[in-house]
Amino acid sequence: MGDWGRNRGMVLVFVAGMLWSTVGLGIRLIEEAQVWQILLYRSISLSVFLFVVILVRTGRNPFRMALETGAAGAIGGLGLVAAYSGAIFAIQKTSVANAMLLFACAPFASAVLARLVLGERVRFATWVAIAVAMGGVLLMVSDDSGQSSLIGNLAALGSSVGFAVFTVALRWGRNVEMLPAVFLSGLFAIGITGVVCLVMGLSFVLTAQDGTVAMVMGVAQVGTGLVLYTLGSKTVPAVELTLLSLAEVVLGPVWVWVFLGETASRATLLGGAILLAAIIGNAVSGARRKPPIQMP
Repeated sequence: MGDWGRNRGMVLVFVAGMLWSTVGLGIRLIEEAQVWQILLYRSISLSVFLFVVILVRTGRNPFRMALETGAAGAIGGLGLVAAYSGAIFAIQKTSVANAMLLFACAPFASAVLARLVLGERVRFATWVAIAVAMGGVLLMVSDDSGQSSLIGNLAALGSSVGFAVFTVALRWGRNVEMLPAVFLSGLFAIGITGVVCLVMGLSFVLTAQDGTVAMVMGVAQVGTGLVLYTLGSKTVPAVELTLLSLAEVVLGPVWVWVFLGETASRATLLGGAILLAAIIGNAVSGARRKPPIQMP
């Protein structure tokens, strides 16, 4: 039963990564809508979907559960809003390969932030991996081939920092149930994007294609992916979660290449390879550590 549960968890996490990897393809299918309009529609469908999922899973009021996450949930929810908006903006401004690979910096940003905020120890091997990863990132953001945008790359890095804030906030609040905090992020995003659209004079009515794509992304990509990840992560070791999550990074550029013919520059591929090597090396070195002796 243990092996079955672990294998089932690995499949769920991998499928979650596959769903998340299609975000670039979804954004490319948007014809006219801007970042805030896309995020508004996506957040509405995400919030409705998670409301139903949380209600069915727990039988409790999702709004009450979101409030119970307290300051940690609020900070984490706002971090996710930053991650969402940065990701959409990045994919609209730079190549999907660039954006997806830079999103993979989130674990390293989480390690540094957890050290600064929570005082958590960062292994020497992780510091080395961060240094190597930064080399790959610098190579990618310095790309002058025309396929990369500096502002898009910075937005992608900002998105990874936003997700790191969410991760560290959950550790700080010790919230083992992440879905109420994600539900809260959807509510925050609806309010924030609604105000931004009003201030910027953006229409609340999208074309049929843009509205449909944005709402499907909220349910099929973000929402379902988070549910599967939450269920699967309960039985999968952290190191394998790290490696399985690379499915999102690796497959993202593949979808836009297969369906839309979008390619990546040499600098992106080389910098991305360095970044992925740092992530894999850090995960493998962590797995080799001996567990601490448990006192009786």
